[in-house]
Amino acid sequence: MKEKKGTSQKARRDKSKERTFFLFTVPGFLLYSFFFIVPVLMGIYYSITDWDGISKSYNFIGLGNYVKIFHTNQFLDALFFTLKYTALLIVFTIVLGIVIAMLLNRKIKGRGFFRTVYFIPAVLSSQALSQNPLADKNLAMWTILFVNLWQGLCIPTLLFLAGLQSVPVDLYDGAALDGASSWDIFRYITLPFILPVVSVVFVLTLKSGLMVFDYIKAMTDGGPGSATRSVAMLIYKHGFTQNKYAFSIAESIVMGILVAAISAAQIYFTDKKKAV
Repeated sequence: MKEKKGTSQKARRDKSKERTFFLFTVPGFLLYSFFFIVPVLMGIYYSITDWDGISKSYNFIGLGNYVKIFHTNQFLDALFFTLKYTALLIVFTIVLGIVIAMLLNRKIKGRGFFRTVYFIPAVLSSQALSQNPLADKNLAMWTILFVNLWQGLCIPTLLFLAGLQSVPVDLYDGAALDGASSWDIFRYITLPFILPVVSVVFVLTLKSGLMVFDYIKAMTDGGPGSATRSVAMLIYKHGFTQNKYAFSIAESIVMGILVAAISAAQIYFTDKKKAV
């Protein structure tokens, strides 16, 4: 009887804990729903209309906005620029981030000072870093990319530096005794340990590149001409300067799906490689 009574009391305590935990999740879920789920659903709803963002009346046009997106040169040109910019940003961020992190990880005199100085651009506003002297179509994108890297490379480097701290020193010592080259040490020891960090940096940089707006807005406003017009810049112009609100929402949804698809594929292949 005592055993059954103890079991019953334990079951009641477990149920009480479950109810308490559930109640603690309710405020967070309500806030998440109000600020994320509801706006997304409203965005999907408005994307199948011709709403201009101001009028109280609008018409349903089905998938008309989505069809129009892929039949306009503006979006395709902006998408091409955005993908090219993102690819360059990812490559430079990962490569330079790892190289700089490995240099800062070495035991050199004044290492703390160099780490501090290097991190300063990360706390500055992108608007403060950007001027607008750009007029060459061939150089405009590279100048924006340079400014983006100058400020944005700090956080990835910090992540890579933290990842390098997790590599056991004994592995490096053993590889050095076996006569392994620097490339072999990096490929078979360092890289496998920092691969999860590479995955995180890839996703963060991917999102940053595909949604790049502030650097372009501050430096070129999409110019000269439309040479540096990104998809985010195009969405802004359609939604806030041309009153094509529903159309801009459809463009945003397309970009959101693209970001999610690329991120999911990258995480899948990274996890698959780690499992091997």
